[in-house]
Amino acid sequence: MSTKINQDEINSILWKACDTFRGVVDASEYKNYILVMLFVKYISDVWQEHYESLKDKFGDDEEMILRRMQRERFVLPKGCSFSDLYSQRNEANIGEIINIALEHVEENNKQKLSGVFRNIDFNSEANLGQTKDRNARLKHLLEDFHDTRLDLRPSRVGNLDVIGNAYEYLIAKFAAGAGKKAGEFYTPAEVSELIAELVNPQAGERIADPACGSGSLLIKCGNQLLKNGVKDFALYGQEITGATWALAKMNMFLHGMDNARIEWGDTIRSPKLIEDDTTMKFEVVVANPPFSLDKWGHDEAGNDPYKRFHRGLPPQSKGDYAFISHMIETTTQDSGRVGVVVPHGVLFRSSSEGKIRQQLIEENLLDAVIGLPANLFYGTGIPAAVLVFKRNKADNNVLFIDASREYQNDKNQNRLRQEDIDKIVATYQARETVDKYAYLASFDEIKENDFNLNIPRYVDTFEEESEIDIEAAQAEISQLETELENVKLEMAGYLKELGYVA
Repeated sequence: MSTKINQDEINSILWKACDTFRGVVDASEYKNYILVMLFVKYISDVWQEHYESLKDKFGDDEEMILRRMQRERFVLPKGCSFSDLYSQRNEANIGEIINIALEHVEENNKQKLSGVFRNIDFNSEANLGQTKDRNARLKHLLEDFHDTRLDLRPSRVGNLDVIGNAYEYLIAKFAAGAGKKAGEFYTPAEVSELIAELVNPQAGERIADPACGSGSLLIKCGNQLLKNGVKDFALYGQEITGATWALAKMNMFLHGMDNARIEWGDTIRSPKLIEDDTTMKFEVVVANPPFSLDKWGHDEAGNDPYKRFHRGLPPQSKGDYAFISHMIETTTQDSGRVGVVVPHGVLFRSSSEGKIRQQLIEENLLDAVIGLPANLFYGTGIPAAVLVFKRNKADNNVLFIDASREYQNDKNQNRLRQEDIDKIVATYQARETVDKYAYLASFDEIKENDFNLNIPRYVDTFEEESEIDIEAAQAEISQLETELENVKLEMAGYLKELGYVA
């Protein structure tokens, strides 16, 4: 077998495995089964290779081997490996067998995987069909993952983050097919990359995402540091949907972010990242929260024990400023930064939102407003913006960037190219006006605009039409008219020859 592993080949094998469920189970559901099976295959292959290397070292001293194996990054209980499941693929209760194995894996790795598999039922009639159909699907799934090319042992994978990459690839593919539900668990990689670069995490910092989905944005922030050799940082997240929370936990594990703390629950109603009887404070807070969430928790927010909404309560039907308020209130006073994706309505809607917006600007917390292209996000074609908030700003200006016209059009979805990300980040860092692209607005200018942040008020993208040479245009029209007359005469001649004209 080749010692090299090919990311594209692995991705295509995994995507083919989805055929078992495609058209039968909704993409937002079947992703859980595929991703859990990838997880099991990976930890099984890693475990097996470590076992074999210890066997070479200690021979038949099984007690010594098992003692050493207990010190591994994770523990794979006996009978719970992928090969154990594959060998039982024809059993009548294969769904139950998989569930029990996952339960044992979780039980033996409580610190890292506690509760991860509780929302994913391989014996679910509602999701996977009645017994005969369910058994057939699970058998096919196990056989697809038994492909010899899907050998995920460390000696083949090397230093590549092939598992993390495959996981991200699958989540992105699922998002593309999951319609509106996709935004619940996935932020496009390019948008995550942009936000990570804008907030620029540093060594020793705590980074949080209060609406973390499958964790891709947090991982991008972590990778910003890892690529520079920095391992001294901490990731925190909270996710409201149980199955998506489980994906985030597995995603962190597969990317080697073992120390990430991901909580399950409603961030607005019940924040779980608590310290000393108040919300934890982070140097960096990032999120792509649900756009204009209805019934976000307005009734309870007035009595919030953590005083997160002291600038005012957002409207009951639009929770955007609830998430923004939470994020700002959970930043450190000296160096806190926030990067958040919002719908454009956040920039100009009046009433209670207008009052909150005005106060944030008067407190000199808003650093930048960046307009993104339309159709970047799964499940919605509307254009969005990124707001950057910053504690201890050096000035009281706000930078506006209109990046809405520069992107790659990929069939059904638009995508930010690396050059687009680089331009946005360089412009943000330079903090200067750029004709037709960016404008550095003073506090007084924003105040004159009644604290309306609508980007076209600040960045003039109007292109003057070039002057028309009337004489040249008239000459071209005359020439075209002459050519048209000649064609008509020629056509009439042909019709006469063919006998269609008397």
